[in-house]
Amino acid sequence: MSTSTHTFTAFAVEQIPTIGVGDDLAATITRALADQDTPLSDGDIVVVASKVISIAEGRHVALADVTPGPRALELAAATGKPATLVQLILDTSSEHFLATDRGPIIALHHLGLQLTSAGVDRAGPDGAWLLPIDPDASARALRNALARSTGSHIAVVIADSDGRADRRGSTVISIGAAGIAPLRVTEHTGPDGSTKRQEETLLDLVTGAAGLILGQRGRGVPVVILRGIAYEPSDDGVRSILHKPPR
Repeated sequence: MSTSTHTFTAFAVEQIPTIGVGDDLAATITRALADQDTPLSDGDIVVVASKVISIAEGRHVALADVTPGPRALELAAATGKPATLVQLILDTSSEHFLATDRGPIIALHHLGLQLTSAGVDRAGPDGAWLLPIDPDASARALRNALARSTGSHIAVVIADSDGRADRRGSTVISIGAAGIAPLRVTEHTGPDGSTKRQEETLLDLVTGAAGLILGQRGRGVPVVILRGIAYEPSDDGVRSILHKPPR
């Protein structure tokens, strides 16, 4: 497959119903695509918000079951976050720091991902959603199920919203992937004959493109299809490009 992209299209999978614990995401996505008369094509990249993966996998935690420790209480006082939520952030990460005196909390998740609040997402006033246990495995399972139901050779990328320590606002990054090589590698030969090799994190470029549509304007769209992007098939996943992958 060519690794040069000249143009691509992106569109939301509309009318995805509210996802519940144990729901079949592949079947839900397939039905929604059929309803909008937009079947998957070979080479499509299906970008899915991590929250619906977490919900389907039952990654809910009741805050009443969490007991905050001294560090969580300290960070809660500084950031204004509930101490129980802060404790979950600490429990799911190995390192953390505050981007400013009042946050946000930037944490290195046990998965090896550096994320705002370690990817912990509020679930109303009394609960929280944790990241999938193994996002790459979740992406492979969804890719395989979609391939079986549609007969198309596709890729799946799991996206999570994330803030940056150096600026306000949030963006989206990839936390899991299947069917797409995580890096785009180019080599250029200079006038002196030397070769320069450049690696781009293709997964995050893909996720950023989908992020222009994912969940915007209160629509809560959790699935976006990207069509026309050139990539090499691979199941290496996000884990393969992390500086501190989980052991």
